[in-house]
Amino acid sequence: MTGTQTPPNPLPAAQLAAQSDAQPTARPDVAAMLMMLGQMQVKQMHEGSVEEGRVAFTAMTPLMDAEPEKLPVIRDLSFPGPAANIALRLYDAREARDAGPVMVFFHGGGFVIGDLESHHSICTYFAKHLDIPVIAVDYRLAPEHPFPAAPDDCEAAARWVASNGAALGLSITGLVLCGDSAGGNLTISTMHALHAKAAAVPVVAQFPLYPVTDSKANTGSMVDFADGFLLTSAGMAWFMDHYQPVAGDPRNDVILGSHASTPPTLVFTAGLDPLRDQGRAYAETLKEAGVSVIYDEAEGNIHGFICIRKGIPSSAKDVERMVGHMRSLLNS
Repeated sequence: MTGTQTPPNPLPAAQLAAQSDAQPTARPDVAAMLMMLGQMQVKQMHEGSVEEGRVAFTAMTPLMDAEPEKLPVIRDLSFPGPAANIALRLYDAREARDAGPVMVFFHGGGFVIGDLESHHSICTYFAKHLDIPVIAVDYRLAPEHPFPAAPDDCEAAARWVASNGAALGLSITGLVLCGDSAGGNLTISTMHALHAKAAAVPVVAQFPLYPVTDSKANTGSMVDFADGFLLTSAGMAWFMDHYQPVAGDPRNDVILGSHASTPPTLVFTAGLDPLRDQGRAYAETLKEAGVSVIYDEAEGNIHGFICIRKGIPSSAKDVERMVGHMRSLLNS
């Protein structure tokens, strides 16, 4: 499936479905990894405790993800958040650069797992191949800190970055918000918050990757890929039970509300992901609102592929294409 951009000539969601839903097939390397995990009888996320899930996710990352890119600038820092200090990590492929935008990155993990380490490699990749500073945010996690702690932290982090270029050694002209899965949800909610009350610099683009957008979604891909494709419907329920979001709150159900002021957007999904149709629906909603949006899909791939580039080597091509779309929007 090729990327589509609005405007012009968007590819309707119905046509996307007709192209890829009839006989969804896993790529050979995807099928091999899923078979390996099945043979290992790896405990699924919802079958264990939160701590077990976090330990397993941390242990899996170096085994499954690509090696980080070498960068001259990788610096840990923090700022005072709504409840406590929030850790950040700055990535830059240059030790000095002219004024320009920065990416603020929110990691995935169902609002329960994940941290600066789990998405370290992809942040180095974005920093190098987009040639843009990237600032990753270590927001509070559930169940210790249920909704709306995560969106509160992410909004605060974006505002702090926008106002503190000097502390970062940067001259910041705009924010590019990006995140995967739960982080995709937080990308959109943060964008809306910064539109409702402007930060020191504007949001110039957003890149939600296989995002959670609608807590009421329970058909289509949520059923078709409910089990056997890494992220499961039972796993999603486990995450939400811990996160305790408020249904209908636009900070959680980010597909709701007005989208007319949304900046240029890339929505990138995976073809065998329970969340696929939520991403499709969000892209279609933006298109209908007249937003400049690129939608693309990693056919035959699964949820979380940006962090499984060693386990699923073909994911590297998906990420390359993703970065090409990001570059296109940033240069438009």
